[in-house]
Amino acid sequence: MAKSEVFQELDLNNAFLFALALGIPEVCRLVLELILGRPMGKIKVHIEQSLLYSTDFKSVRLDVYASEEFRLDCDIEMQNKDQKNLPKRSRFYQAEADVTALRPGEDYNCLRDNYIIFICTFDPFGKGLYRYVYENICHETGMPLNDGTKKIFLSTKGTNDSDVAPELVHFLKYVENTTDEFVEKANDPVIKRIHDKVTELKKSREWEAKYMKFEELLLDKEQEGREDGMAKMSKLINHLLQDDQAELIPLITEDPELRDRLFKKYHI
Repeated sequence: MAKSEVFQELDLNNAFLFALALGIPEVCRLVLELILGRPMGKIKVHIEQSLLYSTDFKSVRLDVYASEEFRLDCDIEMQNKDQKNLPKRSRFYQAEADVTALRPGEDYNCLRDNYIIFICTFDPFGKGLYRYVYENICHETGMPLNDGTKKIFLSTKGTNDSDVAPELVHFLKYVENTTDEFVEKANDPVIKRIHDKVTELKKSREWEAKYMKFEELLLDKEQEGREDGMAKMSKLINHLLQDDQAELIPLITEDPELRDRLFKKYHI
């Protein structure tokens, strides 16, 4: 794992700082207004579902759950590594949100609109866009289903500046350059308001201590994962040797798909 970053020097693409900052309703509202391109009503941030407010840090999923009064729920997450699973992940998050959205016996029309939002420091679809918005439509007519769901993928690596509001471009650039110098150069009042709140957070000794604990958790989980991976590889190699397939051993270190297939084959 890379060397731990100094809390005061973090950019907003750090998942911990991002979840912490968007845990502030004002910041969350400003960010959602930039993403959705419309004024937002009163925002409630469901901080109790975030790792940041957990005392035992048993989870490393750093989502921000935001609800607009009477209208919309959003699940917002920062993504720094392209694991090639965002479409399926967004599907899971949508299902996860819906399954708890209604009380027993409540009418389906009571479901609130729900948006899954990923902010990526890479281009998730390789088309050079700052924003990709997906919703369910009829293949034959193009008519939207109007089920109230959207999946929104933002990229800091977009190049279509003329197609996107400059304020959103400023925010996506700010995500990877959360500095006084960038804010001064951008000369954007919304970014300045967000930055002022982020700067306040970085001065907190309490949150600096929580960040250090979070980093320790990641290191521990990484070590556990490494040890577990080594044990699984050892078992797989033994199976291959027993089955006279030693020629596959060099390949399993280079081909993740082959390795996963063999794990399943040998029930490892």
